[in-house]
Amino acid sequence: MGSKILDREEALRLLKKYNSNESLIKHAYAVEAVMRHFARILGEDEEKWGIIGLTHDLDYEMYPDEHCKKVRSLLEEENWPDDYIKAIESHGWKICSDVEPTERMEKVLYTIDELTGLITATALMRPSKSILDTELKSVKKKFKQKGFAAGVNREIIEEGAQMLGMDLDYIIGETIKGMQAEAQTIGLKGEL
Repeated sequence: MGSKILDREEALRLLKKYNSNESLIKHAYAVEAVMRHFARILGEDEEKWGIIGLTHDLDYEMYPDEHCKKVRSLLEEENWPDDYIKAIESHGWKICSDVEPTERMEKVLYTIDELTGLITATALMRPSKSILDTELKSVKKKFKQKGFAAGVNREIIEEGAQMLGMDLDYIIGETIKGMQAEAQTIGLKGEL
């Protein structure tokens, strides 16, 4: 594959070509924001991490039964680099993909994808319906309530934290910050 230079405009165009569901698009924005946030913290390529976050569920809406599998052919057609494709494939490890996250970028995506869902659900339960006043302790409390946001796989979040060698509280706190930076875009500014 050629080493094509990717930009966010193109990634967004592709995302919207394959996804029209508003909540899926907001989820993509949330994961992008958090990936960019972690790239800044870790001194990594913010643009690359952001693009991977933005397009991580590219094949989900149109090809739900082939999620994390169909994405390879879709992105190869667009001449995307293999490391981007592998990162996207690996976020579904043990759920819908047998591609294991091995790079730090892949491990972050694997960990925070489900976590953004839990944080979103927590924020929406607040009187303000806002991420801006969502705190670590609230998310931790909801994390322990298995019936809350039951679709969120907490084991993956915990396993991802272990793979990264990072404290779960730290990851949750930084994920909240990453989402707060884009509160308006991800639809979680709420009443604040």
